[in-house]
Amino acid sequence: MDKDAAINVLGGDLEMCSTAPLTGYFRDGHCNTCPADQGSHTVCAVMTAEFLAYSKYVGNDLSTPMPQYNFAGLKPGDRWCLCAGRFLQAHDEGCAPKVHLAATHQRALDIVPLHVLQEHAA
Repeated sequence: MDKDAAINVLGGDLEMCSTAPLTGYFRDGHCNTCPADQGSHTVCAVMTAEFLAYSKYVGNDLSTPMPQYNFAGLKPGDRWCLCAGRFLQAHDEGCAPKVHLAATHQRALDIVPLHVLQEHAA
């Protein structure tokens, strides 16, 4: 599957988001994407307790370990390639996590305005 060009929201090369935990649609540590990535896992977010609780509340539990998927669960401080739509939803609800702009894929801009990402820059 061909990845979209690895360009960040600032127009530069897409930087690493996290290898511990290993994140990304392609599980390559980067918030790369492609047409098959229906969730647009493009926002490199820094998890907070508030956001993890919110995400669980709205039906996406990112904090509970799921060993069957080799997933230890996320904790505050972890970086994760978050779905752009979920980030925007959390922003609208007042509990968006911080964002690493240089590691956030430009395709996030299809869903989240740049000024919103910049408001939450880490």
